[in-house]
Amino acid sequence: MVEKGKSRRDEVVTREYTINLHKRLHGCTFKKMAPKAVKEIRKFAQKAMGTTDVRLDVKLNKSVWSRGIRSVPRRMRVRISRKRNDEEDAKEELYSIVTVAEVPPEGLSGLGTKIIEEED
Repeated sequence: MVEKGKSRRDEVVTREYTINLHKRLHGCTFKKMAPKAVKEIRKFAQKAMGTTDVRLDVKLNKSVWSRGIRSVPRRMRVRISRKRNDEEDAKEELYSIVTVAEVPPEGLSGLGTKIIEEED
């Protein structure tokens, strides 16, 4: 039986996802590709983690923009972590941080969502 009052969305968790940016940017103007990709990654993280406060890592932004404004990578492997907000005046109890994940040498094919166990 499920406990009342405790939601799965309240847990601190880290997962790895493969985001298909190609299908999310289809039909987008060339000069708006990279900014739209950043917005789509943020939207994906909001949906996956259930938090409205999503923070993107600098390395993730650099990897999206690495090939310029129009040649955005088709797929990206990202690690999304849901963490507790320690600030006193925070609107939300939890926030998500999105970072770039390591891509295995075999490529992205066959990789699903992977839950990362953290040692604290």
